[in-house]
Amino acid sequence: MEMSALTRSVVKRNHAIIAPDGYINSNVPGWTGCTTNVIINEQMGARLCQTLITLTEAGRVQGQTEASQIFFYVVQGSCTATVGGETRPLKTGEYVYVPVGQRYDFSQPEAGTQLLTFHKVYEPLAGYATPGVFWGERDYSKAPVYMNDETLRIQELLPNEPGFDMAVNIFTYGLGGNLPMVETHIMEHGLMYLEGQAIYMLDQCWYPVKKGDSIWMAPYCQQWATAMGQEPSVYIYYKNVNRFPTVL
Repeated sequence: MEMSALTRSVVKRNHAIIAPDGYINSNVPGWTGCTTNVIINEQMGARLCQTLITLTEAGRVQGQTEASQIFFYVVQGSCTATVGGETRPLKTGEYVYVPVGQRYDFSQPEAGTQLLTFHKVYEPLAGYATPGVFWGERDYSKAPVYMNDETLRIQELLPNEPGFDMAVNIFTYGLGGNLPMVETHIMEHGLMYLEGQAIYMLDQCWYPVKKGDSIWMAPYCQQWATAMGQEPSVYIYYKNVNRFPTVL
């Protein structure tokens, strides 16, 4: 029998590795017929929330955004999404951004469908309209080379416009790909690995990570990563953008 005290999960002052082996389910009003795992949250010191929702055939996720905007990404499976009065089918790799003050309803899921969410309190910017609903899909052809390194590609999933105060991107590391520097910056990250495995350095600590793992990085947590194994390493990640760097 495997020892139950073994895990790759780590929670520290300015970063965390959250592996699925430690998930405990939460109940969220309006989210039924599903298991919800709150992976990153303000109570750990973050300024974002990241959840993973796994739906049964009878699952339904509905509600209304208030202070926080929500980005929904289909990790696997399919469902029907109604946001802002528009209904569309969503499948693996597709997503919808729900701005503040909008109702959302995800229904008719394939059993086992997983939705990844990123939540952030929206900060209005004078002179710019609040963004509207935005639909999209993962598309490697829309992922340009990063910093002139052919092994690194980033697809921006939300428009890079001042009205948006959050960005969500997909970062693909080809075989042998690694960050060209140790990053030290004000942006906060929440991310989940979609494919492959890697070694991630956070605040001078080294961690093995793989598909299904999530990571939180606080502002100024030093970070570096390299792909490992025989397949690309891919993660989807959040960061805060386009606002004056101040304390909320």
